[in-house]
Amino acid sequence: MDKEEKKTINQGQEDEMEVYGYNLCRWKLAIVSVGVICTGGFLLLLLYWMPEWRVKATCVRAAVKDCEVVLLRTTDEFRMWFCAKIRLLSLESHSFSNPKSIVNKVCNGHAVHLTENTAGENQHELSKHSQTHSQQMRYFTHHSVKYFWDDTIHNFDFLKGLDEGVSCTSIYEKHSAGLTKGMHAYRKLLYGINEITVKVPSVFKLLIKEVLNPFYIFQLFSVILWSTDEYYYYALAIVIMSLVSIVTSLCSIRKQYVMLHDMVATHSTVRVSVCRVNEGKYVEIEEIFSTDLVPGDVMVIPLNGTVMPCDAVLISGTCIVNESMLTGESVPVTKTNLPNPSVDAKGTGEEIYSPETHKRHTLFCGTTVIQTRFYTGELVKAIVVRTGFSTSKGQLVRSILYPKPTDFKLYRDAYLFLLCLVGVAGIGFIYTIINNILNEVEVGTIIIESLDIITITVPPALPAAMTAGIVYAQRRLKTVGIFCISPQRINICGQLNLVCFDKTGTLTEDGLDLWGIQRVENMRFLLPEENVCNEMLVKSHFVACMGTCHSLTKIEGVLSGDPLDLKMFEAIGWILEEATEEETALHNRIMPTVVRPPKQLLPESIPARNEEMELFELPAIYEIGIVRQFPFSSALQRMSVVAKVLGEKKMDAYMKGAPEAIASLCRPETVPVDFEKVLEEYTKQGFRVIALAHRKLESKLTWHKVQNISRDAIENNMDFMGLIIMQNKLKQETPAVLEDLHKANIRTVMVTGDNMLTAVSVARDCGMILPQDKIIIAEALPPKDGKVAKINWHYADSLTQCSNSSAISSEVIPKKLAHDSLEDLQLVRYHFAMNGKSFSVILEHFQDLVPKLMLHGTVFARMAPDQKTQLVEALQNVDYFVGMCGDGANDCGALKRAHGGISLSELEASVASPFTSKTPSISCVPNLIREGRAALMTSFCVFKFMALYSIIQYASVTLLYSILSNLGDFQFLFIDMAIILVLVFTMSLNPAWKELVAQRPPSGLISGALLCSVLSQIIISIGFQALGFFWVKQQPWYKECPPHLDACNTTGSLYWNSSHSCNETDPDKIRNYENTTVFFISSFQYLTVAIVFSKGKPFRQPCYKNYFFVVSVIILYFFVLFIMLHPIAFVDEVLELVCIPYEWRITMLVIVLLNALVSVMVESFFLDMVLWKVVFNRDRQGECRFSTTPPPQESVDRWGKCCFSWAALCCRKKAPKAKYMYLAQELLVDPEWPPKPQTTTEAKALAKGSGSCQVITIPSDPVSVAY
Repeated sequence: MDKEEKKTINQGQEDEMEVYGYNLCRWKLAIVSVGVICTGGFLLLLLYWMPEWRVKATCVRAAVKDCEVVLLRTTDEFRMWFCAKIRLLSLESHSFSNPKSIVNKVCNGHAVHLTENTAGENQHELSKHSQTHSQQMRYFTHHSVKYFWDDTIHNFDFLKGLDEGVSCTSIYEKHSAGLTKGMHAYRKLLYGINEITVKVPSVFKLLIKEVLNPFYIFQLFSVILWSTDEYYYYALAIVIMSLVSIVTSLCSIRKQYVMLHDMVATHSTVRVSVCRVNEGKYVEIEEIFSTDLVPGDVMVIPLNGTVMPCDAVLISGTCIVNESMLTGESVPVTKTNLPNPSVDAKGTGEEIYSPETHKRHTLFCGTTVIQTRFYTGELVKAIVVRTGFSTSKGQLVRSILYPKPTDFKLYRDAYLFLLCLVGVAGIGFIYTIINNILNEVEVGTIIIESLDIITITVPPALPAAMTAGIVYAQRRLKTVGIFCISPQRINICGQLNLVCFDKTGTLTEDGLDLWGIQRVENMRFLLPEENVCNEMLVKSHFVACMGTCHSLTKIEGVLSGDPLDLKMFEAIGWILEEATEEETALHNRIMPTVVRPPKQLLPESIPARNEEMELFELPAIYEIGIVRQFPFSSALQRMSVVAKVLGEKKMDAYMKGAPEAIASLCRPETVPVDFEKVLEEYTKQGFRVIALAHRKLESKLTWHKVQNISRDAIENNMDFMGLIIMQNKLKQETPAVLEDLHKANIRTVMVTGDNMLTAVSVARDCGMILPQDKIIIAEALPPKDGKVAKINWHYADSLTQCSNSSAISSEVIPKKLAHDSLEDLQLVRYHFAMNGKSFSVILEHFQDLVPKLMLHGTVFARMAPDQKTQLVEALQNVDYFVGMCGDGANDCGALKRAHGGISLSELEASVASPFTSKTPSISCVPNLIREGRAALMTSFCVFKFMALYSIIQYASVTLLYSILSNLGDFQFLFIDMAIILVLVFTMSLNPAWKELVAQRPPSGLISGALLCSVLSQIIISIGFQALGFFWVKQQPWYKECPPHLDACNTTGSLYWNSSHSCNETDPDKIRNYENTTVFFISSFQYLTVAIVFSKGKPFRQPCYKNYFFVVSVIILYFFVLFIMLHPIAFVDEVLELVCIPYEWRITMLVIVLLNALVSVMVESFFLDMVLWKVVFNRDRQGECRFSTTPPPQESVDRWGKCCFSWAALCCRKKAPKAKYMYLAQELLVDPEWPPKPQTTTEAKALAKGSGSCQVITIPSDPVSVAY
């Protein structure tokens, strides 16, 4: 087999990886061992940090099938490397009672599925795994998932349970009895313990892992170097700072591990009852620990409920479940048993079971079963389909344990900038060596000084300084009720330029109010009615449907369930009664839930006219029993029930759901002609509309038959009864928040599960779509009956008029105009709206159109949870920085995938969201963006300041090295501790600006404004330092080594200097005029650049409002000024300063003041005003007339690249970096965009099997288009 082969696992999934095989090589290992010894262990550290190098340095390539080590590389943009050791699972060492029955249903030709092969076939499959190693299976573990080698596909694959490739029929026929003890033991060997293990690492392990961080290793190297050079004080200061940083980091990491461990430990070990098949095919109930559960076990759900330890599908009984841990929705959900296709009248026996498709029948791990309903002789049973990390909760925990790395330009640029500093350090390193060799300095001194220049250029305090702003922002967010579990995301939130909002519970109030009903009689709509609770309607089918067609249940005597169902039931004022446990035990099959109106609504019974009629007198009691319930399905957009009125022979079927779905299942003659018009009027006004339908069932349908009938047999030929109109009010703060976002050029998008026109109406009401804007609805249809996929384009505001006339007014078609800002362009003229089905079709068949639709897509309705995630990814693919705000229900995936996800729910689901708002209001979004921008600008300011600090100190040391001098130990200590650390930790305290502005901060350090700022300040600082350094040598009193009386001590009043010669008293040549001059000038330069870089508006509050920073700067300024103008003997002795003439002190003050003036003028006037407004804005006016202007940041970024290439600066028509901006420029000159109203776009396959397609736009028949 080819040794150079590579395999791909998890193909097409988010965690797709390439696999390379390697075997350990002894001679390579020996060479590496020698290298480790020769480098003092540094090579070992390098190999620890780089898994790819480690494997390639110690192993040789081998076939994946026979390898000892696998090297894994992700296929995403990060290309991360991992390595794992191949292990062997021995099967023959375990004795099982019946081999053939044991292996049965373990393999699916991949030895990783559970299917329905015969025992013999499975034995054959097992032999494929064993190969030459008898009864051994090869596997490796990565991110808590085991991957087994499969000879059938010649690749590794992970273990799957009953969640893939198993039909609903086989669930009942082949898995409902349970497992034998032997089969259970075999599966437990394969699947392992059913446990989501979050091990809290010991403090020692965390300490070792933290200490082996490259930066701490560099700090250790610096401390050792400084200690050899007797820089003990500074070395000690760095050690203390590092220890504080390590302890803080350890506490934070351990706290997160403990929190996660506590979250998953709720079901770790509980006792459960399972059905066990004995040799005589007799099923008995056995009690085991939940950790022993395996796929295929039949679990008995206890009466008093439990926390589910696995994913399981219900095969008998009903459960009321709280799924808030997964969905964020605290409303209890009713779970019914999986329909058995073999007994259904119209069952599809080949339907494959899927936890997502059949989630109404699946109990998910971590969710709480509140109560169960059981029947005589039948326990509530569920078949285990997934265990451990394969469960829904396990996948959530894995996503938290192994998060996808955050790709942000700031961090990438920070590494590039550090590399630049290393390059500068390299120059200094070479210069120091050459200079010292020429001056015949000792070898030991050369080594120490040349290495010291590296530690000066790359500042040890940089990471602590960079995180300070984020920590302060996190604290400020906490004060406004926003909690953060991923602090690094705060910076990214400063770049958000698009925010997706869920509708219900986010933009609008969580609850719905019943506005009224509109019944249908004789194929016509009656007038709307507000009051449903009256005697006239109490016995009508309409009210009976409202009373029975719901999923409400009583928990501890309190009615609970879906808020919409609750509002409807409360509106009719009926009473719900459920059977007690004693009552259900007395009945053969089922004791139905009963609903009845209050007695005051029922008409009194009329007395019989004669005695003969008394027997036929109708009772006053009116009760309806709910015999069978078909739960609401988001895919079907409806729910239905079978009910029976007490005393009547025939049963009734009631159905409710989305009006379009309900109308399609009703007899056409019962649906009013103006149905679409009435529905459109309500949805345009923002109402949520639900349709009701009814059908009288045949008398031959008994209670027993109803329990096994398919919902398709019930949900057809219904009679349309009318509409329920629910009102969903906007939250009070919604319009104002969206207006603030629009003013800040931040796009807003609505992604909801609600009706299209309702969503469009809410978008208009809240200001997401302006009154004058046009809305284009994209209705995509998948390929069908040999026809290709197509998109019908409708204009929402002209739907009605288009259906009456084929003529379209030219005013309807949006006009393309050039705007001052690209964001204005995107918000002004037209918006696309589509539903989830259309979105899926477009993603699959119209990939070329996806970026165009993302540029102007504003309303996405009827979106499933996975479609919300796909939408976020599609927006990110065109370079938007996407925020997502949802109430936690079904938004978890999108919240995790977005650059900044903020959950308005405090439930456990919010653990997957980087941010959680304590108050369920979207006002948290502007607050988060403001704080993000402030934190981002703080990071820039701190990074610029630390860069200047490094270069200023580098310049000081380099200048002094030229005369074989250096800064003193306490001079270093004063600069690094008293000045730098104080300034860094106080300059980060600037709070965010009070409102959002239209500009966005730069996304990276390699941008025009930042580069110009840093480079200009470097030139100014080095220039003034060099001026002082060389000017002092020109003074008449200057001497290379000051005599016993300093130059200023002409009167003899200063007497603390030694009378010995220079070399005797100062062997390191620290005390000299150049050192003192450079020290004072550089000390003021640190303070100057700190003030210059501490910018406020428009992203942060002005620096004068940062009182700690102001006080720190004033104190430091006065102290340095004081010791410069009025020397103090003790201070000069400690700082190793020499006394210089007063005239030179005044000269230094002039140099310092001039330096400060130039720095402030260049930064505040030239860069902020002239360069920004003249140079960068000139690009706007110089672009061709079709181009759109990027926001300031993008212009600046473009100009920044020109610092490296003059030719690029001259190129005016260079395309913007962001894909969405480039696309906007293209669309401005595209005559076919936006699509004309009443046209159809078809996808035509060019070749079989090729994913390419060509788009053909044709006029569509306006009459035939379905709305």
